[in-house]
Amino acid sequence: MKSVSPFITACIAGGLSAVTSFFLIAGAQDEPDIAASRHYETAIFAGGCFWCVEADFDQVDGVVDTVSGYTGGVSDRPTYRSHSREGHLEAVRVLYDPEAVDYTHLVEVFMRSIDPTDDTGQFCDRGPSYTTAVFVGNDEERGIVESVFADIRASGVLPGPLVTDIRPTEVFHRAETYHQDYYLKNSTQYKFYRRACGRDARLREVWSGSGSL
Repeated sequence: MKSVSPFITACIAGGLSAVTSFFLIAGAQDEPDIAASRHYETAIFAGGCFWCVEADFDQVDGVVDTVSGYTGGVSDRPTYRSHSREGHLEAVRVLYDPEAVDYTHLVEVFMRSIDPTDDTGQFCDRGPSYTTAVFVGNDEERGIVESVFADIRASGVLPGPLVTDIRPTEVFHRAETYHQDYYLKNSTQYKFYRRACGRDARLREVWSGSGSL
């Protein structure tokens, strides 16, 4: 027997007022409380499949929330079907507590979670929408990213040139609900995809200092 959804229950129990309350509560649960998070800051990273980028950042102490979405394109209502041809990249918006984690560390974590030598996609996902970029909101952030990039280049660890872009922050469009926290809601499918795509194997190769293009 199928269970009755909370929405239907609200309709039966309280009519319009209950339905209104249901959506207000649902919306509040879906987005961080901005009033309570005024001291938080945001960062936007494009690292190929946003399921994977979101999963990686959710493991970082000091990260409060992550949202999968699209940015960098020409349309104001991108969808999963349309975003690539409209010039958008898959990206993740990271809400973080600067008292617990600094922007430099987030950039370093991001770089270690991607193949920054690939300018045609990431791992098994190919095409412009899967290319990598850090979207910076000000000169300070740009300087931090440039410094991290310089350190990586100087280390000689990468098997090829670092090609990840540094781009000014643009409007970030939240992706469809089914993409949010995909790795939690569909853990089996996510693990299969990540393994089949070769993401972690390639990361070990790229960052070992002995990888090859």
